[in-house]
Order: sequence, then C-alpha cells, then structure tokens
Amino acid sequence: MRSERADADLLAESVLAAPPRLGSVRVLAIDGPSGAGKSTLARDVVCVLRTSGVTVAMVSTDDFATWDVPVAWWPRLVDGVLEPFAAGRACGYRRMDWTGGVPRLGEWVRVPVPDVLVLEGVSAGRASVRRRLSALCWVGGPRPAERLERAVARDGESARSRLRDWQRFEHGWFAVDRTAHNADRAIGLVQSERAR
Repeated sequence: MRSERADADLLAESVLAAPPRLGSVRVLAIDGPSGAGKSTLARDVVCVLRTSGVTVAMVSTDDFATWDVPVAWWPRLVDGVLEPFAAGRACGYRRMDWTGGVPRLGEWVRVPVPDVLVLEGVSAGRASVRRRLSALCWVGGPRPAERLERAVARDGESARSRLRDWQRFEHGWFAVDRTAHNADRAIGLVQSERAR
C-alpha cells in the first residue's frame, strides 16, 4: 500500500508534467465521495508543491455547495474562479459559511493567479471541466459506512441524516458523471466503484 506522502508526491509530479489547460494555470482536480480523504490529500499535495517553489491555490467545492444544492452551484465556481484564471486574472468568490450547521454565503475570498490550482471536493472533476484539467485524481476511500462515520466525526452527529442523503446523491452523481472511470489516477479505490 502506498503512503499518503507518496501519493501526494506522485500527484504533484503528475500535474507539473502536464500542460496548463486553464490559461497558464495547471489544474489538479481531486474528486471522490464524502469522507474519502480528498481534503487531506489535497493539503498534502499543496504542501509538496509549495515546498518545490510552485505557487499554488486550493479551492474546495465545500466553499460552494449546500445540503440542498450539492452540485448545481457550479456556475459560481466557473464565474468566480475558472474564468478569471483562464484570462490571467486573480479570482474572487464568496465562500459558504458552514458554521452553525446551515450553510450561507460568507466572506469573500480573493486568490492571485497560481501556477497550480488544486480543486478538491465532490464533483471537482465533473465532465464539464475535464477539458480544462491537467490531472484528475479519484479518491475512493473506504466503504460507505466508514466514510459516513468519518464525515460525522468531521461535521457532527447532527449532520448524520443529511450526510446519509448526501451519500445517496453522490452515488448516483458519480455513476452518471463517470468520474472514477475518467480519472488519470485512482487512490483508495474500491473495485466496485470503478465498475460504476
């Protein structure tokens, strides 16, 4: 089994070896189901890239999604992040504030144009953005029950019911979007997920 650091090193090398497809920006999308370890891996990749002297920004889909709108917020990310970076301009968007359990629009985030954008979270590697990605990594993580417990540990017991609903939604989303099938790299992949 590969170490997490080795996975981060490999992804950093992979995205740097690929051409930029969002203006001058290389985009690494780290996608997969909730509780799989995407955020941890993304932070590790960012650390590896920064240690190498690469300017890097990380944007999470959690900054856009809500319980009621799990993936339809995408135009906000395109308008606020992807289009500005493609045009060589800094990006700006309002991050969702999840404190208190009910997400609402929070603070503005401004990000200068990086060498690499690490876009992480559920639907980060969706079909509509794949042509702009330099690399797509699928993080399958453990079985759904363990992922649910990880997510509950992160978000609190009061979120359990919503997280179960989220898991059902994302299962259908990934089956239709074929994210795992289109990934350049897969980490922690359960074989049955690959077949979806």
